[in-house]
Formats: sequence, structure tokens, C-alpha cells
Amino acid sequence: MAQPSPRNADEAAPAGGTSGIVKMSDVRFRWPGPNSFSLTIDDFVLPARERVLLTGPSGAGKSTFLSLLCGILTPESGRLEILGTDTAKLSSAARDHFRAEHFGIIFQMFNLLPYGSIIDNVLLPLSFAAKRRERASPNGRIKEEALRLLAGLGLETEDLDGMSTASLSVGQQQRVAAARALIGRPEVIVADEPTSALDRVRQDAFLDLLFAEVAAAGASLIMVSHEETLGSHFDRVLHMEDVAVTGRGAAA
Repeated sequence: MAQPSPRNADEAAPAGGTSGIVKMSDVRFRWPGPNSFSLTIDDFVLPARERVLLTGPSGAGKSTFLSLLCGILTPESGRLEILGTDTAKLSSAARDHFRAEHFGIIFQMFNLLPYGSIIDNVLLPLSFAAKRRERASPNGRIKEEALRLLAGLGLETEDLDGMSTASLSVGQQQRVAAARALIGRPEVIVADEPTSALDRVRQDAFLDLLFAEVAAAGASLIMVSHEETLGSHFDRVLHMEDVAVTGRGAAA
């Protein structure tokens, strides 16, 4: 049974238990235009602490699905419940704040500030999420927490101090992006093709490090990838057609 919706985005229920952290039901979304793309999600649940791999070909709607889940896009209809809050009913500003507090996002292209320092990039989400900042370090030593996450993800920063992220390798940028997503222990980690630029050995190493930090935070993880061979790392593998019905064109 779903928990009652909190009065506002700051009152979301804590992660834990066996109920779904994410619950989507009867969700409908359509991109506008004559060549529109539609997405229908009848029922989707992401349990607490589960690691899910979502696969499917290009154009199958994976990125649209993730954008709906994170509240970047809003559905035309349906219920999209995150931690007991129906985010589809929040204002745009409230959704942004909710996303900053409760989601850690690893973008496919990382979306780092190219001339910002490594630490500034990791700490960026905490500027928009006071409770997440408190979770990151109750004693206020948030830089120490950023350094701990980076080290846990295999990026020691002694030799990189003062460097901008633009000067890092792809693998190093990837670890910075992961640390940024994990800082402050958000309940849901969303990763969009984060290993696409890595070879198989580096993929496996990165996933092992990521999963260790996700488990330590007690977070749920949903990751999109074209590579179904990564499925052995995850609790569950879903194909896009298992999650949503898609359509194209004005009549879709």
C-alpha cells in the first residue's frame, strides 16, 4: 500500500523498507509536433536499494523515461510517486528542489563545469539542497566528504589539486560525475550511459566502485545502457519495452 503523500517536497518519506522508492502508474507523456513521440508507463516500481539496468536501442525512449522519473519532464497524466510524493503535482520550482535533495544524476556527457575545480564540481548539488548538504557532513566538513567519495571511486586528488575538470581524462571526469551524484546520500541514483566511453575492464572497475558507494548510502540505482552484457552486475535487467509502450506520429 502506498504511503500518503507528504504535504510538500521537503517531507518525503525516508528510504528503507520493502516499499517502492519510485512508483509510476498510468503515466502518459508526448513530445509535441507532427513527428511526436509518446510514452505510456502503466506500472513501474523501483524498490529501495535495488540496482536496475535499463536497456534498449537508440530512440526507444530511455532518456525520456529518466527525465520523467527525475522530474525534468512532467507527464500529461498519471501518478509519479517518489518517496511518497507525487512529483507530477509539484510546481516547477518545487520539482527542481525535490530533485536536488533526493536524486543523484550521472549524465552521459557528465555535464561538469569545465573550468571549475574537482571539489567545486562535486559540491555543486549541495548549493541547491540544504538537507542533502547536512546529510553530506553534519559537522560542516563537506570538502572532506567530497575527498572521501573521490578516493572511494578510485580518484586520489593529491596530484590533481587545483586542476580544472576540463584537464582530466574521460575516466577521471566520470569519477567526478559519480562523486557529485553520490554526495549527500540521495535516495535515488540515475545514470544515463555512464560507461559508454570506457573499455570493458574499466567499465567493470567503475561499476564495482559505484555499487560499493551506492550500497553504503543505501540508495536505489537505475542505469541506462545499450550493453546488456553489464546485466550480471545488477539485481534486475529491464528492456525498455518491459517498462513503457511507445508510439510515433500524431496518432500515436
